Amino acid sequence: MKKTFVLDTNVLIHNPHSLESFEDNTVVVPLGVIEELDTFKKYQDERGRNAREVARFLDDLRKKGDLQQGVPLSNGGLLRVDISTPNGHLPAALSHMKIDNNIIGIALTLKEKGENVKFITKDINVRVKADALGVESEDYETNKVNIDELYPGWATLTVKDGEVDDFYKSGKLSLKAYSGQKLYENQFLLLKSDIHEGKSALGIYRDGLKEAQSLWFKDPEAWGIKALNREQHFALNLLLNDRISMVTLVGSAGTGKTLLALAAGLLKTLDEKKYRRVLVSRPIVPMGKDIGYLPGTKDEKLMNWMQPIFDNLEFILDKGHLQSDTEDVDDKVQYLLDSHKLEMEALTYIRGRSIPKQFMIVDEAQNLTPHEIKTIVSRAGVGTKIILTGDPYQIDNPYLDASSNGIVYLAERFKGNEMFGHITLSKSERSPLAALAAKVL
Repeated sequence: MKKTFVLDTNVLIHNPHSLESFEDNTVVVPLGVIEELDTFKKYQDERGRNAREVARFLDDLRKKGDLQQGVPLSNGGLLRVDISTPNGHLPAALSHMKIDNNIIGIALTLKEKGENVKFITKDINVRVKADALGVESEDYETNKVNIDELYPGWATLTVKDGEVDDFYKSGKLSLKAYSGQKLYENQFLLLKSDIHEGKSALGIYRDGLKEAQSLWFKDPEAWGIKALNREQHFALNLLLNDRISMVTLVGSAGTGKTLLALAAGLLKTLDEKKYRRVLVSRPIVPMGKDIGYLPGTKDEKLMNWMQPIFDNLEFILDKGHLQSDTEDVDDKVQYLLDSHKLEMEALTYIRGRSIPKQFMIVDEAQNLTPHEIKTIVSRAGVGTKIILTGDPYQIDNPYLDASSNGIVYLAERFKGNEMFGHITLSKSERSPLAALAAKVL
């Protein structure tokens, strides 16, 4: 039996292409959803762009048929706009003035008419209300990843004791005999002896050759920042390798994601001159979701919003790097900004740009949707390296969770590509107090 999917506004804002994600079933867009989209279309952020894209899609369908009766979709499904007012189907406890409640009422009405209805919304409370009224509801999960099975970027492989010795001598080891364990291109390996527990070696997997090779950098360092644990060691290898143009670093607060990325970017830009500048951006999510709520010009607003980035910069520059006329750390930071070797930009202004030969860091990427991540990565020009950092368990976007955010989605989709590398950092190195907070709170 075919299904009828009733969509909430937040699903369309999350992914404007979701209308064509339900195969050959019927998709119902309540009139109240279109009314909410009309409000969002004025916004100049990702929500506004998505609302306008949905409006254009519906307008194209309108030209092909009657939206109230239903218009065929390219995937074999049917889309129709429901204009009913199901007030009589809602209990008195639910306000008839709220669009969310009326959307639930439409789903309930369709169910009572005998349709196999599923209500799709990213709002948890709305799902709870729908379920209480007997309407089956689900999150929009097309882009979801099982966070407990997220690709960690490295693996432990037990090999013969003599093979560890051979690896140290030649810098490579054939792994064709270990095909039972699924490995990916650029996945880091801890090769452990099958006899001596403390005997091991670190390597990188090359899928085309089916072999482990020595790490690209034995003792990686960037502007005085050295790895404090194995995962940071792997991360610096990815950040410093020019062949890797897409890196994702996932981990809780204090694991060093942003610090390592900034230090590597400064080294590659100022010392090695591989890139024109370090471009740093963060999504504007908490506190009103809009950079306009902060005082001052765009640059002054960004100075406030990017304070976590400046904290990391000050830590790096305090180590005596960057020759300038002053030893004052604030002056060094200002020099980087004035010389345009370091640029801060709100993600709001990324769309439409072409970004060639830049070391681009997107911090707090867990607050981005998969669609927004695609928009950002597609801005990369020739010679640009993109680093996404984020903590999937610390999300401020109300419609995302640890499994549906953009950074984990990209990490799963990109794994195995020769220009991609990922590491999940698990150990906090900020301070003993920060490590304790990350562990027990």
